[in-house]
Amino acid sequence: MNTQLIALAAALAAGSALAATTKADREFVEKAAAANAGEIAVGRLAATHSQDAKVKAFGERMVADHTKAADELKAAASEDGITLPPSSASNPDAERLARLNGAEFDRAFGDQMRSDHAKAVALFSEESKAAGDAHVKAFASRTLPTLEEHRKMAHSLPGASK
Repeated sequence: MNTQLIALAAALAAGSALAATTKADREFVEKAAAANAGEIAVGRLAATHSQDAKVKAFGERMVADHTKAADELKAAASEDGITLPPSSASNPDAERLARLNGAEFDRAFGDQMRSDHAKAVALFSEESKAAGDAHVKAFASRTLPTLEEHRKMAHSLPGASK
């Protein structure tokens, strides 16, 4: 009898956690997963296509930070039964940047990072304030300061308006 009550309580608790997951949370998870994959792909290009040490270092930081964020997003989503979409093999930004080298790459990379991080900060800021899934919201809140730091750093990359 006690085993049945425990099982019922666990099922109800799991059901209430899943019920808190909204369509907006799922959309956020999909966008965040795609953004992480994109930043990792573009960050890797900096090592081979850049001539600027600052761009190369920023690219390394993108790979490290967004790989960590991707792992944390997967864990947060899993907590509430959200399945991450499979990574797309195609990334138009990475494909465009892969055709560039040297100073041309550095300027385009800087522009891409400024644009990407402005969008990411807005997305994560909105999710961190939204009611909904507690795990996803907490992930967004924890990750937002890093994205704000990336956005600030991107303004020192080539091509930025002074």
